[in-house]
Formats: sequence, C-alpha cells, structure tokens
Amino acid sequence: MPVDTAAEIEEILESDTIAVVGCSSTPGKAAHDVPKYLLDHGYDVIPVNPYAEEIFGREVPDSLADVEDEIDVVCIFRPSEEVSGIVDAALERDDVDVIWTQQGIRDDEAAARAETAGRAVVQDRCMKVQHRRLVA
Repeated sequence: MPVDTAAEIEEILESDTIAVVGCSSTPGKAAHDVPKYLLDHGYDVIPVNPYAEEIFGREVPDSLADVEDEIDVVCIFRPSEEVSGIVDAALERDDVDVIWTQQGIRDDEAAARAETAGRAVVQDRCMKVQHRRLVA
C-alpha cells in the first residue's frame, strides 16, 4: 500500500539524496522548479535526464544506472506510462529506499512491484507541496 500518512511522508522527507528522473533545465517547469526548491532546502538533488548536460551546476547522468552516488529517493517527473521502466531501474539498485511519483503521475502495478521489493512508494504527490506542508 503506497505511503499516504503525514508521519510516513515526513519520515521520507528526512532523506538526504534525491535523484530526479526527468529533471528539466527549463525554469518555470515543475520538473525544474520542484527539484530547485528541494536543492534550496538542503537536499542533495541529482538531476537525471538523457537530454541535458548540466542542471543546477551538476553534470546530468542519462539514467539511474549512470548515477554513481548513493540515492535515497527516486523522484519521477515522467509520464505515467514511463514509470514502470524507471521503477525497474530503481529496483536494480540496492541504495534506493523510496520511489516517489510527482503529482499526476502513477502506476499501481509498478508501485506494487516496488513495495514487494521492500521499497516505500509515494504516488501522485508533489514533494515541494509535502515539504512545505510538513517540514518547512
């Protein structure tokens, strides 16, 4: 069952490193502004995007498999139909504790696979909104 209580979300928001799959280099887009907000609030944000070279002054890996740093949370800013493959890539890593799909994004089958593999899942919620509500 996906995480949905304030206490569970608050605990997840204590994580340090967030890989943002689909992070955008374009200010004004949610996929840029939400990770920028998280960065500005002390998170180590790793932008992941095969079409960008640099975002937030960081080199951008093409995929989760290319991320060399440890990841606590994978935050997904891609269409719902792409979530399954991203979840599979996250499950191939031993370091990912949480998979979070942004507001308007969900894949219940992929979420169930992640939960079966022992990962927490948050679906269809904005990390920025939840951070402002529970932490800031």
